[in-house]
Amino acid sequence: MTESTWSADEMMSIAAARTLRNGQACFVGIGLPSTAANLARRLHAPDLVLIYESGTIGTRPTELPLSIGDGILADSALAVVSVPEIFNYWLQPGRIDVGFLSGAQVDRFGNINTTVIGSYDEPDVRLPGSGGAPEIAASCREVVIVMRHKMRAFVERVDFVTSVGHGEGPDDRKALGLRGAGPMRVITDLGVLEPDPDTSELVLTALHQGVTLEQVRAETGWPIEVSPDLMITAAPTAEELETLRGMRTVGAS
Repeated sequence: MTESTWSADEMMSIAAARTLRNGQACFVGIGLPSTAANLARRLHAPDLVLIYESGTIGTRPTELPLSIGDGILADSALAVVSVPEIFNYWLQPGRIDVGFLSGAQVDRFGNINTTVIGSYDEPDVRLPGSGGAPEIAASCREVVIVMRHKMRAFVERVDFVTSVGHGEGPDDRKALGLRGAGPMRVITDLGVLEPDPDTSELVLTALHQGVTLEQVRAETGWPIEVSPDLMITAAPTAEELETLRGMRTVGAS
């Protein structure tokens, strides 16, 4: 199998799915994170508990749209509860292992913007807003960010901090009283970034198959540090690709 047999989005979704473990509770954002979480459940984590902001617990979608990351159609769940219960019982007390998020912008400390591009009072673009993302970023035991790696999205400083990552350094989350560890991994269509244990700044730790370091630097809005132990992501397996593509075509006519 060669690099040309899968797309960059497929590699990203598969790499993100691999981070999830069986039995975890995962709070899932709509779009790219949902694709990865459902792929993990089908491949290697059948007891992964998917929780959505809408109030579904143990969600088990059977259909996905043809375009990766556009959303899900859920036809079963173990339970459906009120949105306040999702946040008050599950999220804020720290009962969620992993929060899967995305955004319009992410900065070098893993802060996410889904509010505005430009100034808040006179934005160039007004985005959908926060939803439950700030609480997910604050309270999940760890956060995984999944988003396409483009210069306009990977900025040195986000235009608006919708969801706090590591603030401006290693002590900010503690100072703000945030329960969770924050973003521990940013998975893109080019590679994987992880926070430096001393500075909390995102460092490139892995490149996907066929991607060069120059490509990552060209699409990153700050001088990105590179791990001395930079890895190459394992290529997608035939099973991973078949399962992912099957998710996208179920119900298509």
